Amino acid sequence: MPASLPAELDLGWPPLPYQAPVPPVVTEDGVSHFDGVTYATTPGYRPRLLDAHVPARDEPVPVVIWIHGGGWLEGDRRYPPPTIPVDLLHGSILRAGIALVTIDYRHSLEAPFPAQLHDVKAAIRYVRRFADTFGIDPERIGVWGESAGGHLAALAGLTRPEGPAGEALEGTVGVREGNTAVSAVVDWYGVSELTSLLSHPLPPAPPGTEFPNPFTALLGGTPEQQHELARAASPLTYMEGSTPPPFLLVHGTADGLVPYSQSEALAEALTDAGGEVTLEPVEDADHIFLGAPDVTPIVTGSVAFLARHLGA
Repeated sequence: MPASLPAELDLGWPPLPYQAPVPPVVTEDGVSHFDGVTYATTPGYRPRLLDAHVPARDEPVPVVIWIHGGGWLEGDRRYPPPTIPVDLLHGSILRAGIALVTIDYRHSLEAPFPAQLHDVKAAIRYVRRFADTFGIDPERIGVWGESAGGHLAALAGLTRPEGPAGEALEGTVGVREGNTAVSAVVDWYGVSELTSLLSHPLPPAPPGTEFPNPFTALLGGTPEQQHELARAASPLTYMEGSTPPPFLLVHGTADGLVPYSQSEALAEALTDAGGEVTLEPVEDADHIFLGAPDVTPIVTGSVAFLARHLGA
């Protein structure tokens, strides 16, 4: 007969909505790495994980949360787009005295919008909840995303519990209470208005492969519902009455997947709302900055923007 389990053993059922940070690994450069931390769980879905990389400092440091792209259909917190070397992105942030948190979130075929935004909000709440453990300043949090992640970063910067749709966009996953405001947003070639993109032609898939339409996959619902769903998922919808944090928008002028006009429209709306916004075109570059002669200034310029607004 198998031995019975000790009565005091925690069986972990039902699962907790999040786990406390794991002990860090400290590398020779003094950076503390908290890898594979479960910041949110939902029954029936994979746990959402984050990695936190915190530079050695005597006082709490500001932090930026990196949100990966991939058309809301794929992507991984550990890898930026193939045009951006990991060492360049991570190293530039850490050398500026800013902690880096990279997050996974539910993909659109796991759950449609607003599940992705709920996960981003949960990550912000988690970072604030465990700020002392990480060694970061909970009042100096920025978000930085590319493509689908840029769209989510913009939404994180613009939506508030007291705004349009209010609590419905905050979600209740992970740490369920806490402030989700951020102090700065970097949005690389993200979508700002989805309705016009429902009919936007997409690059052809390689022969023999099938790839869902990323916009309709994100929205879910029936074709009759998609116009209203697209409006609900668009950052421009949440401009009225908002007090936006500083935004940096960087976008290739030859982007064939997300037109450059998407960032132009967001920049105009942010300006009209009295926000501070910088729109930087990358001339003749396609999506993920393909065709840009050197991505290093793009990365270092984005880090400099964050350092300035997060007080690094």
